[in-house]
Amino acid sequence: MMEEEVVIVGAGIAGLATGVALQRLGIRALILEKSQGLRATGAALTLTSNAWLALDALGVAHKLSPLYAPLKTGFVTDVATGATQTISHAGAGKDGPRTVHRKTLLEALAGELPIGVIRFSSHIDAIETQLQDGSPIPVIHLSDGTVIKSKILVGCDGVHSIVARWLGLGAPVNSGRSAVRGLAVFPDGHGLNLQESRQFVGVGLRAGFIPLSDKDAYWGLTCLSSPKGEIMAAEPEVIQREVQENYVKDFPEIYKEMIRHCDFSTLTWAPLMFRYPWDILFGNLRKGNVTVAGDAMHPMTPDLGQGGCAALEDAVVLGRHIGNSLIKNGGLIPGKIGQDLDGYVQERKWRVSWLVTGSYFSGWIQQGGSNRWMKFLRYVFYKYLFTRIVGAVDYDCGKLPSVPFTSELGSSKRTE
Repeated sequence: MMEEEVVIVGAGIAGLATGVALQRLGIRALILEKSQGLRATGAALTLTSNAWLALDALGVAHKLSPLYAPLKTGFVTDVATGATQTISHAGAGKDGPRTVHRKTLLEALAGELPIGVIRFSSHIDAIETQLQDGSPIPVIHLSDGTVIKSKILVGCDGVHSIVARWLGLGAPVNSGRSAVRGLAVFPDGHGLNLQESRQFVGVGLRAGFIPLSDKDAYWGLTCLSSPKGEIMAAEPEVIQREVQENYVKDFPEIYKEMIRHCDFSTLTWAPLMFRYPWDILFGNLRKGNVTVAGDAMHPMTPDLGQGGCAALEDAVVLGRHIGNSLIKNGGLIPGKIGQDLDGYVQERKWRVSWLVTGSYFSGWIQQGGSNRWMKFLRYVFYKYLFTRIVGAVDYDCGKLPSVPFTSELGSSKRTE
């Protein structure tokens, strides 16, 4: 049986960022990832000011910010009328949000971790707890027969989290919308302004693109109607043809160019899932020394662009509470960790519940049809509610504590 101080399930944004946070505290966490390598599903994501503050706390921001230009201006075009509205990103943080390649973000985080702490192709069969000195200790059983005992278990294993299910959290639900995402690659350059985003709105459709570099751009489309499952899981060529023929025929040529230049290896089509906010507020986000972070805690629709940003916040806040436990107790003491994990849960659940609610409501209003009632709701939304919801993005998750001693953490051992 292996013994670890902390086991993290999932090597996505939340899992790697949590691993980095703990590494900064002198704690070596074992990260279990079921895939054979780092997963870059989603192609890219936009990181707003709260995410950059979290990355700065993790000591990673300086590796990414020079690679991507901050967004300054956005253009929203009504496909039916051709009318275009200009929006400013100037108020979104110090110098605007940046859209980054997901793979680059994952590699930057993974690069901060010691070699060997990520164990790929690790499939979990079961989770249980065993009493040790009167305290429940998480025990993880892998499909290859490996058994790992850990003082803390953190589920960062996404929307369909095994750890969240073990905690008894309600399953995520389908929002009734789906999203297509990909990267468009232009070998000779696309000629677009790197500090401008474009969005196109139609009845039941919302699409857009953001340049990432001189030669590629991130594009996406969300729609009310979802095709049959076999289409969403089809070969990339089929997905591309479905989008071109049935979704964007009336869209401007500049957007169609994105789809034509799509890198098939990045193309995905999936339903948009979220967890009911009351399940987050009143569900079991912590049991013993087991908790969750990222999409395992708060899957949300992408309408505020906060899924990845909130995952980075989670990592810093969780690291801060674990670090405080480490300092108070002179080490990770199983019987005393639970109260600090409770502090993490209490700090996060209200914020992420608001983000989940705001994201869902924003998407529903913006894509909820074109009848008179929905137009009135959109007017009220943009005039009175939009700035408040977007304002919730502006958030500082804090810093990691300074550990004033060298612990014996960071080692793992094998027992018979």
